[in-house]
Amino acid sequence: MRFGTGRRKTRWGRGAIRWLGGWVGTSLLSAAALAADRIAIVWPTPNDAFAKGGPIASFLQDAGSGDPESGGFGCVRSSGGQFHEGLDIKALARDRAGEPIDDIYAAMDGVVRYINLSAGDSSYGRYIVMEHPDLTPAVYTLYAHLTRVAPGIRVGSRVTRGSVIATMGHSAGGYAIPRQRAHLHFEIGLYVTDSFQSWYDTKKFGSRNEHGVWNGMNLMGIDPLDFLKQYRAKRVDNFQDYFARSEAALKVRIATHRVPDFARRYPSLVTKPVPINVDGWEIAFNWTGLPIALTPLSGLDLVGLVPNKPVLLNVNADIERRDRCKTLAISRRGTWTIGKDLETVLQQMFGIR
Repeated sequence: MRFGTGRRKTRWGRGAIRWLGGWVGTSLLSAAALAADRIAIVWPTPNDAFAKGGPIASFLQDAGSGDPESGGFGCVRSSGGQFHEGLDIKALARDRAGEPIDDIYAAMDGVVRYINLSAGDSSYGRYIVMEHPDLTPAVYTLYAHLTRVAPGIRVGSRVTRGSVIATMGHSAGGYAIPRQRAHLHFEIGLYVTDSFQSWYDTKKFGSRNEHGVWNGMNLMGIDPLDFLKQYRAKRVDNFQDYFARSEAALKVRIATHRVPDFARRYPSLVTKPVPINVDGWEIAFNWTGLPIALTPLSGLDLVGLVPNKPVLLNVNADIERRDRCKTLAISRRGTWTIGKDLETVLQQMFGIR
């Protein structure tokens, strides 16, 4: 289903979908009203509390603690010790059995890259991943815990923002989400490597990778709520602005002739042209371990480095105290070493084994 004039009615009888700067529907903003580089994005459910400036309790579903913050992004679970990659958006409407019936909307124009219909195969339950190739960088969005996927939505489908792609639910694999806590788990982010399967095989997890590169271990989200707040306040117009404003938690240098496919896929995050012969890289990571800037290096920049052995630079000493659910760097006797979460990303990016 395409979203065009906005005359399509939702099952709530609303004739428009809430956009972050106004109504997207019969009062669509003209193209001239938007800066050329300002993206268009809609909230992915009928819950318009965020767009109206409501408190987070009005749109985020708690994880069972009663604290709506636990439905947000970051170190919000298990007293700050457990990381949550996206937003859990609560249900507005239910049928007589108490099951959620909220439509799920594509947040931006894009292409459906993956659909998982087997709820038991992932902690996401039934989920859809879209990629947004017309954006810079080409972020993905993920929609999880679905009851069903909308008719006509298939891998390869081009979908317009605001189109119904699914119905909210509480599907999950490996644990149960009570229907009273049904929600949409929503992510925005980047995926790490096309060679994910090779990395996965070396780890011997004991189970098959059912999801290819769209496995959650290959997906790294940004904080959707932080982005949307900055977008609404017009501090950023697009994801490139957002990444440029992101704070680096640390930097890593690595001597390698390899050009990671991450750099080819997201060239806007590469800070200067890549030479024909690369000798190494300096990579800035945010506090979650997501690469936010990659700089190709020449041999003189890498004197003393052992090939394929990354070293830490410019570590934000506040990282251990503030972000204790992620282990990017560990300080021992005044020396910083690479933590397990950062090691995983570097293994995936550079094929380090």
